[in-house]
Amino acid sequence: MISIKIHMKVGSQIPEYKSDGASGADLYALLESPYTLKPGETALIPTGITIELPYGYEAQIRPRSGLAINHGITLLNTPGTIDSDYRGEIKVVITNCGKNDFIITSGMRIAQMVFNKIYRGNFIVSDSLAATDRNDGGFGHSGL
Repeated sequence: MISIKIHMKVGSQIPEYKSDGASGADLYALLESPYTLKPGETALIPTGITIELPYGYEAQIRPRSGLAINHGITLLNTPGTIDSDYRGEIKVVITNCGKNDFIITSGMRIAQMVFNKIYRGNFIVSDSLAATDRNDGGFGHSGL
């Protein structure tokens, strides 16, 4: 477990794990009034929280499965990444892929946040790469 410092605007809610085995902590919307997300629309929804991650960690912002299956609500940049040096408010890029309006209210659970250790790459320029059976095959090259 890592310790995460959090700053909260008035009215915001602390992220919460809903079960002992949950890997994602729910994030809550902080809105002055309800927001109607139309089908096909994308909006940036504030949470009212700012976090301070330890160096070497990231927070990933992911969709909630219940919103996805029941309402067609997902996050456009999934997973969104919060770097350890970011100190701005966490805002969630929500998209309505469904057929109906979706009303977002303050205090609604809109996403989940998962923490991960990160590993930085050391890029080494090379004239060639080791061959594999796959090589450059991608985007369905292995069939259905």
